[in-house]
Amino acid sequence: MCMITVEHVAQLANRRVLVVGDVVLDEYLYGKPERLSREAAIPVLEFEQRRIIPGGAANPAANITALGSNAGIVALIGADQAGQELANALHKRKVSTAGLLRDEQRPTTTKTRILASVQLTVAQQVARLDKIDRRPVDPAFEDQAIELLGQLIPQVDAVLCSDYRVGWLSERLIQHIQQLCQQYQTLLTVDSQGRFEPYAGADFLKCNLGEAEAWLGQRLTNDQQVEQGLERLRDQLKLAAVVITRGGAGFSLLDPAGIHHIPAVPIGEVFDATGAGDTFIATATLSLCAGHSPLIAAQLANTAAALVVRRIGVATVSPNELQNALIQFGQIV
Repeated sequence: MCMITVEHVAQLANRRVLVVGDVVLDEYLYGKPERLSREAAIPVLEFEQRRIIPGGAANPAANITALGSNAGIVALIGADQAGQELANALHKRKVSTAGLLRDEQRPTTTKTRILASVQLTVAQQVARLDKIDRRPVDPAFEDQAIELLGQLIPQVDAVLCSDYRVGWLSERLIQHIQQLCQQYQTLLTVDSQGRFEPYAGADFLKCNLGEAEAWLGQRLTNDQQVEQGLERLRDQLKLAAVVITRGGAGFSLLDPAGIHHIPAVPIGEVFDATGAGDTFIATATLSLCAGHSPLIAAQLANTAAALVVRRIGVATVSPNELQNALIQFGQIV
């Protein structure tokens, strides 16, 4: 483990990152449970409030601006109310929405969570409804995106691909991203929900344990197996660095310096793991942009992700919150 300094946190600011991926409007409906329904064995909730938060690829973009850097996004939304709400939410969080393309033939991907508010306890999720259109994207929108990428990638320090496997990041689009990143020597980081092959050659790929096991076709139950899995991922995908997040066991990283196993941050009770991976990849990307080693980047990201799981819904972390947590857990000098 490397010791982190205050300067490492400060250096996360003033970077320029372009996020490309599947954006989602995360909708939270809160209600007070009144009784059990006579129609089915479910609670009847009396509506209290509605919250909307940028989700999917929009979440790492929001995390980047929360840490003091500049984020733009290239993504596809619908020409609907949900799309406008998502664009407004991103604008509020200072994310550039110039790269949001609107398709009148498809809805904005929306994930609606219904939560029961119980006095003196954390709201409990009782149902979720997803609105997703998995039809192939109209090539005309891919053409527009490719033109935007050609304009934007020369202006940024990194491209972050946040692939939720909804369909926006086609192999054609990914190939153009890779070519442009190589041409302009731009950092390429990836969080792709287990879809690894199209991102071969990336500078930094993050996956969780389940995604790694599914791709490798084997269980990774101890450090030795994880190390072997990391080596296979690196060698077969030609990655500069790869990290597997392991929940309560922390994370394991393979980079040019070797293999590192870092324990989980003892943050306390986990309320909601939604978006923790987004916070991880966003923080790591900024750290790598600042010239930090992959190990320092992953350590900063690990602590940032640990903070957001203490909150309901996708969340972001401020520089002060991250610095205070690093001090609290003895990781900073």
